[in-house]
Amino acid sequence: MNFIKTIFIILFTFLSSSAFADQHDLNSNNQTTAQSTEINNENEDIEEEVPLNDPFAGNEGTGSGSNIPEEEQENEMSLYNFKLVGLISGKDNSYISLVNSSGEVITLSLSQYLGDIKLVDLRLNEAIFEKDDKTFIIIDFNNQIRETNEY
Repeated sequence: MNFIKTIFIILFTFLSSSAFADQHDLNSNNQTTAQSTEINNENEDIEEEVPLNDPFAGNEGTGSGSNIPEEEQENEMSLYNFKLVGLISGKDNSYISLVNSSGEVITLSLSQYLGDIKLVDLRLNEAIFEKDDKTFIIIDFNNQIRETNEY
């Protein structure tokens, strides 16, 4: 009988001590909740600053269209409307992939035309096109387009 009483007393003290521990946690949670409510109220008083430009707009919001020549602005197959996204150069064939603003991918091989310009050469990180007047347009992966007389 004493054995059962001892077990019962040990069990009772164990349960009561855990109940007090839970009470203590509840009090600290209430304090934490009160502190977080104060912090939330302080944050509501501070207005969040909005960036000047939309970070999700991509290149459309940067005004990069200002350096496009006038004759190229109206032509939808102009190189200025594309970005270089892929370049594969092999022993027999070489290809590039260009993507336009709507996400359409165009793949060209050497000597193929993109509108009025012809893909004539590839380098490690750029593609070279030849115009009808024997000048060249070079596009790289940073979407930098430059026109030169030779390459």
